Amino acid sequence: MTGPGVLPAQQIRALIEAGAIGLSAPLDDGQVQPASLDLRLGDVAYRMRASFLAGAGATVAERLADFEMHRIDLTGGAVLEKGCVYVVPLMERLALPEGVAAVANAKSSTGRLDLLTRAITDGGVEFDRIRPGYHGPLYAEICPRSFSVLVRPGQRLNQIRFRRGQAVLDDAELTALHRAVGLVAGGPAVISEGLGFSVDLKPETGDLVGYRAKPHSGVIDLDRIGGHDPAEFWEEIRTDRGRIILDPGAFYILVSRESVHIPPDYAAEMAPYLAMVGEFRVHYAGFFDPGFGHEAAGGTGSRGVLEVRCHEAPFVLEHGQVVGRLVYERMAARPETLYGAGIASNYQGQGLKLSKHFRAR
Repeated sequence: MTGPGVLPAQQIRALIEAGAIGLSAPLDDGQVQPASLDLRLGDVAYRMRASFLAGAGATVAERLADFEMHRIDLTGGAVLEKGCVYVVPLMERLALPEGVAAVANAKSSTGRLDLLTRAITDGGVEFDRIRPGYHGPLYAEICPRSFSVLVRPGQRLNQIRFRRGQAVLDDAELTALHRAVGLVAGGPAVISEGLGFSVDLKPETGDLVGYRAKPHSGVIDLDRIGGHDPAEFWEEIRTDRGRIILDPGAFYILVSRESVHIPPDYAAEMAPYLAMVGEFRVHYAGFFDPGFGHEAAGGTGSRGVLEVRCHEAPFVLEHGQVVGRLVYERMAARPETLYGAGIASNYQGQGLKLSKHFRAR
């Protein structure tokens, strides 16, 4: 392997071939992404009394015995109900080399369904963070927040990114990269511990600025791509005033004002902005692959879709308000294939868009 940075697709495949990533079923087409690996659900789900972390010195299996309520066979498909917590063993396991760590995150379509999905590991003390050299199984904790979902084995709700060392760009490096290749358009480059992005509440055409999840809706079949009527699950949010009021407990799909660009030799992760700016959280799905928004990969003008949940108090969100930041990292090597170039990429060149499960309007 090469120097520090995020491991590209070809190095992820090398880890699989070396047995550092174990598979209980053959690799699926498209499972290896330019800078990440999709993780697949196994055939059983455990309904839990509460969310948990294994903690130092303990295994997830031991904690399952403590908090399990009942088991659900997923082989014929099963509904995971809104407001409940489930743990599902994954088809992948790890035997990472020393010096290689991993971080997991929900896939874009998962986040846009408000489907909280986090990786947990034996001895883990954080969600989605996997220590260097970890040997053991992987599990997904799944908590549907807005919609109940029908799931089956092999479905891919979260993804994992592998890192050797640290290669995060500091503000000076990020400023230089922006000057060289242009990381953002449609707004100023706000660089402070990453590249800031803001919310678009003044669309160029019309007054549709987002969607709010309806509180009482049906089940979403995760295998039915483009098969659900948006009107049954979402309320349109419209305004011509450049601001909206977020309701406590509500979930919104909004869009960034800026178009972002991830050059081929870099990857990025979306991070929450400072809690002091408001009572809300933005974005549960945080990986941006090399080539996102890159002109040569067909992505000129790709904006970030914002998954927003308001917390304790109603909050006024204004057009252009900075709500999050992108943290850029160097790749250990350029990926063989970029996001959107010759692979199935649902959100290249996107604007305001619901997940791929809904019919386009």
